[in-house]
Amino acid sequence: MGVNTDEGLSRCMGSEQFYIKLVNMIPDEQGFDKLKAATEAGDLQAGFEAAHALKGVLGNLSLTKMFDKCSELTELLRAKTETDYAPLVD
Repeated sequence: MGVNTDEGLSRCMGSEQFYIKLVNMIPDEQGFDKLKAATEAGDLQAGFEAAHALKGVLGNLSLTKMFDKCSELTELLRAKTETDYAPLVD
């Protein structure tokens, strides 16, 4: 499903309970709202900062499918690419 649980668990000192707790916090991560608001407002710098922070969180938990999408967004925003970000953010 796009998750490298072995890698994520290793970053959580092998604690499955801790890893699951962190993964369960992802849907409430405010960075998603910040990213959406920034891209909708055309604030590419704020969008970049939100995407970059999310990329770190997703990478640390080895949520690779989401991490890859967030990495793509981060690089587009870093380059200040003018595009419709809505499909990527969704």
